[in-house]
Amino acid sequence: MRDRSDNYSVVLLPSPTPLFHLVLAFKMSSGSSYSFMNGHHIPNGSIPHSSPTPDMQSAQHPDFASAYHANGYPPNIYQDHDQKIVHHLYENGFKQGEYADILLHVHQNVYRLHAIILSRSPFLVHLMSTSPQVNGLKAIYVALDREPDITLEGFYIALGYLYSSHSLHAIQPHNARAVLAAGCLLGGMEELCEYAYETYKRSISVDSINSWLEFIDRIPAPSNGNATPEVSSVSVFGFYAQRIRDDVFHFLVVTLPEILELHNAPVDGPPSSPEPNGREVLLQVFSRVPFEMFKAAVESPSFQIGSDQARFKFAKEAIEARKRGIARGSGCEETVVLAFGGGNTGGSAVHVTRKTRKRPLWKVNS
Repeated sequence: MRDRSDNYSVVLLPSPTPLFHLVLAFKMSSGSSYSFMNGHHIPNGSIPHSSPTPDMQSAQHPDFASAYHANGYPPNIYQDHDQKIVHHLYENGFKQGEYADILLHVHQNVYRLHAIILSRSPFLVHLMSTSPQVNGLKAIYVALDREPDITLEGFYIALGYLYSSHSLHAIQPHNARAVLAAGCLLGGMEELCEYAYETYKRSISVDSINSWLEFIDRIPAPSNGNATPEVSSVSVFGFYAQRIRDDVFHFLVVTLPEILELHNAPVDGPPSSPEPNGREVLLQVFSRVPFEMFKAAVESPSFQIGSDQARFKFAKEAIEARKRGIARGSGCEETVVLAFGGGNTGGSAVHVTRKTRKRPLWKVNS
């Protein structure tokens, strides 16, 4: 006779019963069996895949919560314990390199790290799986020669994030791009990449826009799907590259004219003064914008700097400045036209084009 209402069984045996028969009957009735987990002898089914937290246990056993508080322990005792473990891993494992089993080489630096932690990164997992082990330590080499945006500081911060979120405190506007590039390379750290990206995005300003333009001119443009890009042209930033382009474009078209107070500005700027006015600053910036972004910005309906005539005049002056700078010697000629009535249909009345300059033909007299 068995009763399973309380998760245990009662077996009635005829008396007298030998002791070993009683033990055998208990094991048969409870259905228990034993196995090993990481060197420990544990009954099967007694430990779930993840240890239950007090909140989980309270849901399973209503009396657990009251008993837990009655014992004098705070509800977040398990969180404090986890934080101590993470702190120990970061301070002693990452910063001190204690009990390391991996030597990671990057440029002139060598880090003593731990395979179980590095396995959070798909990139490092591949390196560890393809590197031999020598004298009890496995050496892996990370080549950053083709990744100019990844600095040693940015790589160090991303490595530390594998051990603890404490690395987030080290992300600043001056290193955010390097951290983002390193996080994208290592993989498996979406939160770090997003935090670095948002920090980097907030650094777009009038003073820094030129360095941003130089940066987006270096990273490969996204493919239109008509051709397969070469492996060497794929940006380490992945989909963040397009997000960066979009943010810079929005700054050029919307934010910058607002900062310079150029919305609905007249065609001609104010009289010249020792300090450049807003329109002159905008011209200086647009004289360095890559052509495809320059064309899209000038033709965008969101680019509000006055009437179509004002935008046309601005584009002409910007193209003249570009001929002396970014477009000089490119072999292409940029022009702008004003289509009267084109804006009435919802499209742009100002159009920017670029064509290859014709080489002069030399006539040879016989």
